[in-house]
Amino acid sequence: MDLKANRLLLLALSCSIAGVVLGGTVSWAESNLCLKDTRITSECLTQDPIQKTLEGMSMGLVAGVGAAFGATWNLRHED
Repeated sequence: MDLKANRLLLLALSCSIAGVVLGGTVSWAESNLCLKDTRITSECLTQDPIQKTLEGMSMGLVAGVGAAFGATWNLRHED
């Protein structure tokens, strides 16, 4: 692998990890806020916080990979 391929892989990996962490954290905090609300809805009571967190992590993964490839696309077109 050449240097550019390694940089692309490192960028995609770091953006993906950041997306997973941020997506999971936001989803977990959102489910906790839902339970602490003064008016609790049935949707709040029936959703599984772990499943909601995993959904947030997967969306963060997709967003992180998309951001990495978007940044790479932008850098290649500027050169």
